[in-house]
Parts: sequence; structure tokens; C-alpha cells
Amino acid sequence: MDFFISDALAQGGEPAAGLTGLIFPIALIVIFYFLLIRPQQKRAKEHKKLVENLAKGDEVLTTGGIVGRITEVGDSFANLALTDGLEVRLQKSAVAQVLPKGSMKGGLDKADAGKEGKDEKKADK
Repeated sequence: MDFFISDALAQGGEPAAGLTGLIFPIALIVIFYFLLIRPQQKRAKEHKKLVENLAKGDEVLTTGGIVGRITEVGDSFANLALTDGLEVRLQKSAVAQVLPKGSMKGGLDKADAGKEGKDEKKADK
């Protein structure tokens, strides 16, 4: 049986230095900080700033994909007008992006026009 398994022989020598063994874990922590933690903190800070600067009349996109115009802003909630006579109340933290002025009107017209053109092409076939 000794033919297949070699005997382990104790080797004399110095044990590995403590600092050398810590280089890899420390390098891994530094890499995680710069690739994962720091960018996430930066995004969270930008989102907090965006939420604090919300004002009446801003056109926003929510995390749920709803586009509307802010009609009233409170401490933690905002009223969002989707169309004439239809308002919803949402948490300010649910706002994902502030859109340029006029995005609601222009975006809907373009989407409807593109849809009508596709419907006409299908009807011709």
C-alpha cells in the first residue's frame, strides 16, 4: 500500500510570516470596497439628493414605471398627477428619475403615433 500513498515527512523550517498570510484577505476587502460598496454608496447619496430636491411641477418616473407630474410634496409623500383628474399618492423614495419638462406630453404623443402606424400596416396586409 505504501507504493500508492507516499508517507508524509515532517519538514523543518520556519512557519509562514503572519503579514504574508493577511495580504490576500486585505486585498480582497479593498477590491470589494472599490467595486461594490463605494459605487452603491454614491448611488444612494445621489438618490437621496434627488428625493430632497423634488418640487411641485417636476415630471418624474417612479420605480414602478409610472410617469406623472408632482402636484404636492410633503416630508415623505408626494402627490403625482397622472392625467387630468387622476392623482396618486406615493412615497418620495419611489421616484427613480426626474424627467425633462414636457416629457409626459411629448412621450405619449410619439408612442401613440408609432402604435397607430403599426396598426395601419397590419390592416393593409
